[in-house]
Amino acid sequence: MNIHEYQGKSVLKQIGAPVSKGIAIFDASEAEAAAKELGGPLWVVKSQIHAGGRGKGTFIENSAGDKGGVRLAWSVDEVVENAYQMLGSHLVTAQTGEDGKQVNRLYIEDGSDIDRELYLSIIINRETSRVSFIVSTEGGMDIEAVAHDTPEKVINFDIDPATGFMPHHGRRLAKALELNGDLGKQANALGRTLYDGFISKDMSMLEINPLIVTEDQRLHCLDAKISFDENALFRHKDIQELRDITEEDSKETEAKKFDLSYVALDGNIGCMVNGAGLAMSTMDIIKLYGAEPANFLDVGGGATKENIVAAFKILTSDSKVKGILINIFGGIMKCDVIAQGTVDAVKEVGLEVPLVVRLEGTNVEEGKNIINNSGLNVIAADDLDDAAQKIVTAVGAI
Repeated sequence: MNIHEYQGKSVLKQIGAPVSKGIAIFDASEAEAAAKELGGPLWVVKSQIHAGGRGKGTFIENSAGDKGGVRLAWSVDEVVENAYQMLGSHLVTAQTGEDGKQVNRLYIEDGSDIDRELYLSIIINRETSRVSFIVSTEGGMDIEAVAHDTPEKVINFDIDPATGFMPHHGRRLAKALELNGDLGKQANALGRTLYDGFISKDMSMLEINPLIVTEDQRLHCLDAKISFDENALFRHKDIQELRDITEEDSKETEAKKFDLSYVALDGNIGCMVNGAGLAMSTMDIIKLYGAEPANFLDVGGGATKENIVAAFKILTSDSKVKGILINIFGGIMKCDVIAQGTVDAVKEVGLEVPLVVRLEGTNVEEGKNIINNSGLNVIAADDLDDAAQKIVTAVGAI
């Protein structure tokens, strides 16, 4: 689960990391009071969307001006002007796609006197299954270019879970960031604080870019991008309350209600499959025959008829979907349950696009009988290869 920057700053402050004072606003009319409360003389007005590259982003609307999604303001009036321009407008960044994301929240923050910009992130290293620090002396908006052009400037190291963050990790962190003396001690302390917070809050990613050295030689977290392990959210009711469903795909949100694994993609063939591996194979073979999948959808091994109906509704709610492929290999998941769920869903929501169904495994004959006797216009397939060719052909004929 992702959260906004201002929420991330609140989490960092809670665990003891140094952050600037700021106020989140949801309406431009709140900007003046927020700016006066912070006091100035420099304010930073930040768009709050779940996407990186906000500073380099551009707004679609001309009324939003030609500046990016993060703006400096030197007066209360300038803060207010930026708020009216940015709120409600659509910000396009390298991570949003050409349609951008609507800015519904702003974070007005105290400006900082910056001496140096550094980079620090903590992730789960999937190769070692350990928490890993990734740091660089080259923080700021161009960190992606740094990683691509000069990878030697990006340093990473793992933390042994048996020991946790130790003093030698702190020294390594300080050396990697080229921080000496008191700044080195600050780096050591900050590294431990962030690591402990990462573990205790069940984070899956914590990125601070930039981590700055102020002109008075203090380390300061100037940005915060945090993701949490959704499987551990039951332990953190306070974190659950930070979820902003307006930043999430409505179909993915609906899928979670029924324990369905759904990820929206850019293609036009909807897929309903049981098992993540089979789902990946299904998407691969659709691409092999020249089309693109519209989604990843794994109904799991214990799906009920109600889950199948919900999954079908999600697929048909996507306007990009021009055809649907249901590919079920029944083990724990029985083919007759899938078949009955499919029939019920089609009768409830209708079927306006080609539907190809491939069933194999437990209760396969019962499942095929349900489909064949349903009176629905369903294309039967013998195997996955046959199913992929038939749905690609059917969509191409539309």
